[in-house]
Amino acid sequence: MMQSAAGSSRQRQLMVSLVPFVFVLIWSTGFIVAKFGLPYAPPLTFLLLRFAGVLVVLLPLVLLFRAPWPHGRIRHVAVAGVLLQAGYLAGVWCAIKIGMPAGLSALIVGLQPILTAFAAPLLGESVRGRQWLGLLLGLCGVGLVVANKISLIGLSTASIALCVFALLCITAGTLYQKRYCAHFDLRTGTVIQFLASAIVVLPFAVAIEGLDWKLSHVSWTPQFVGALLWSVLALSIGAIFLLFALIRRSAATSVTSLLYLTPPTTAVMAWLMFGEAFSLIGALGMLIGVIGVAFVVRK
Repeated sequence: MMQSAAGSSRQRQLMVSLVPFVFVLIWSTGFIVAKFGLPYAPPLTFLLLRFAGVLVVLLPLVLLFRAPWPHGRIRHVAVAGVLLQAGYLAGVWCAIKIGMPAGLSALIVGLQPILTAFAAPLLGESVRGRQWLGLLLGLCGVGLVVANKISLIGLSTASIALCVFALLCITAGTLYQKRYCAHFDLRTGTVIQFLASAIVVLPFAVAIEGLDWKLSHVSWTPQFVGALLWSVLALSIGAIFLLFALIRRSAATSVTSLLYLTPPTTAVMAWLMFGEAFSLIGALGMLIGVIGVAFVVRK
């Protein structure tokens, strides 16, 4: 019995240790989904369909299993959700849609761990010297990975502003959730966050993109349907559940440092799927980024 218990404990520890890597792999598919989905639907319309899909999947499960609601913290959960979902995703996707190069947007949003580290004292967390070094290494790694993908073609003040807005939203959302509502049932909490995000995005989709009940601006191609399903099931449910679990048990700086691994992982995926160039400098940047994250998260 003792050996069995010890084996089960090791298996649980292994699964817990794999969570950050699984999160990075899924989260990194976000730009791939954008490449598949944005040609067939305006960005806010796509996001609204994504949010609605999450509600269609999760709400029946919440009602069936009578999952507990975060009474007294619903407002905090909703605010965090609007920042993490509506603000961050809308900013990045709209920026890419109007011409922001994906590499440059990744570099701008890649500043999040640095901003989070500066704000760590607000959560009662301290950032050690080794972690600051890791954060700087991670940022340098991201810069090397996206260096050959950065172009000023199509760059505008609006696209830069949208990326900065997305950066501020995901940083503020992570800090807000960590401070005010780190612990809640993932099923009901996710329903609240995506419902609030849908309510916020809907009027903008109607006013800016001419959204109508017929979804006349959406082309329901197999690529779009596949991108939408992956967005709902893998990104908005799978990756978000993992992100919330990481926020619960880890320091905010350690969690956000994992996002340094997103651009290099996405670059490898784009190389495998679309034949996009992945240079030796990019590989070096990936290695530096991994070392930087290791510096941040090592106990």
